[in-house]
Amino acid sequence: MYQRLFMPVDLSSTCRHALAEALKVAHEQHSCLRLVHVVDMAQFAWSANEFMDVPRLQESLQQSGRQLLDDLAQEVRAAGIEVETHLLEIWGGNLAHALIADARDWQADLIVMGTHGYGGLTHMLLGSVAEGVVRQAPVPVLLVRNPA
Repeated sequence: MYQRLFMPVDLSSTCRHALAEALKVAHEQHSCLRLVHVVDMAQFAWSANEFMDVPRLQESLQQSGRQLLDDLAQEVRAAGIEVETHLLEIWGGNLAHALIADARDWQADLIVMGTHGYGGLTHMLLGSVAEGVVRQAPVPVLLVRNPA
């Protein structure tokens, strides 16, 4: 039923819990898992001045994103699951829109992602990528909350 699992990843413990669930589903369904890490290249562009080496900062973001993807892909392969990775570079804009577009282009059957479950003022100030994905996703979304 779910042959192509799409999962945004980051360095959070919430992501680790979501990955564990994604591996369960992938194992049961004999699915391929696509791990996606988003790098917003515009986050330092506004501060281009003599005190910051913006290209170096951007390169560092890319490098750490690739390392995260490589590390997680190694874990997924060790679990016997077919995996591919994608470093998604954006220049500002809505993160949820970028993830939805990538999931659609890849023809995902299910999106698996962690959610921090913030409410109230924290949610209002920080927003929720997970909520944005749920509202726009063309496929089912499995949200996994960090039990801590």
